[in-house]
Amino acid sequence: MTDYLEINRANWDERAAPHAASPGYRVQKFVDDPAYISDVVRFDLPRLGDVSGLRGVHLQCHIGTDTISLSRLGARMTGLDFSGASLEQARSLAARAGADIPFVQSDVYAAREVLDGEFHLVFTGIGAIGWLPDIRRWAQTVASLLAPGGRLFMREGHPVLWSLDYDRTDGLLSITEPYFEQKEPQIWDEPGTYVESDHEFQHTLTHEWNHGLGEIVTAVLEAGLVLTGLEEHQSVPWEALPGRMHKLDTKEWQLTEKPERLPHTYTLQARKPV
Repeated sequence: MTDYLEINRANWDERAAPHAASPGYRVQKFVDDPAYISDVVRFDLPRLGDVSGLRGVHLQCHIGTDTISLSRLGARMTGLDFSGASLEQARSLAARAGADIPFVQSDVYAAREVLDGEFHLVFTGIGAIGWLPDIRRWAQTVASLLAPGGRLFMREGHPVLWSLDYDRTDGLLSITEPYFEQKEPQIWDEPGTYVESDHEFQHTLTHEWNHGLGEIVTAVLEAGLVLTGLEEHQSVPWEALPGRMHKLDTKEWQLTEKPERLPHTYTLQARKPV
């Protein structure tokens, strides 16, 4: 297999500074308002519950906005990401926002090797696992990080959403990309990014994988965790299908025509047995 890590890291390294500068990430809001938390974390507050005092790790944390949000809710967070440039932005933001959070650079599969101790909470957010070729290996990594009784909390784009033809303009939802995990990656070469930016990107190539919902649940169960929640949602934090979605009062986006057709995202929770 081509070294997907090098290809994807180059892409994310270049995205880091433009993302931090984009209004989409609201970086300055974190600095100006010590109570501010990201819209992504706010969406799941009813499911997340009280995290005060929990030792948590945010896998694939990017520039750290969700990591800081969890810290502001009382968790003792660590952030982990494979992009050094992203972690530079995360450390800078944490310092400016007054958050004492260590950020560790590592491929997520090596997280157990570089992180000390066990965690009460493993958090992963939107758009994370699609960069990983093996969902079972990911779930085993998560299980290895959790303390007995510890919890996995993840919200992700739904694999049905990831499998759609994004270029259709006739209103139809057409599945044209793999729903199930494949050995070989989907190779994309796209000039822009998912938030507003006038940066002209040079590293536009990415290698990505979809993972079916059943594959994800099975991987979590096979890793020895107990599923405690699985909820599918009819909204997503960004305009995933440009021109075909409208913004809700929750600041999330939803398919405009018959949104009940499409599972946009999901929240999954699981615990490690005591």
